Amino acid sequence: MSIHEKIRSIREDKRLTQEQVAEKLGMSTNGYGDIERGDTDIKLSKLAKLAKIFEIQLPELVDLSERGNLNVNFNTDNQKKFYTESTAAELEKQLLINELQQKEMTLKDKELNMLQQKITDLQKIIYLYENRSS
Repeated sequence: MSIHEKIRSIREDKRLTQEQVAEKLGMSTNGYGDIERGDTDIKLSKLAKLAKIFEIQLPELVDLSERGNLNVNFNTDNQKKFYTESTAAELEKQLLINELQQKEMTLKDKELNMLQQKITDLQKIIYLYENRSS
């Protein structure tokens, strides 16, 4: 069973409509329908959200007993990576790496903002020092 067929099957087993799942994913019903039809690639982050919505573990959603390739978009710049399905541990590892990379980027952005604020504060101090009344 392909991943899009499995997603549809689990959704139906959980008695959820495409509209309900699409809303929980924050996407259009048509966009979600494209996933179930296999007309679009699905990001690992969406697979993780689907697993949560369906109240199952991610490896249960992705049948790792089948041979073949799992086409999962891990990057925000839409570069496709293909991973051979081998073990649930490898898929979980890749999910954790992806989440870690996203958190590192967020942390770097926060640090950069903090440094920019310090520079602005120092520039104000220098300005006040240079323009003080003697």
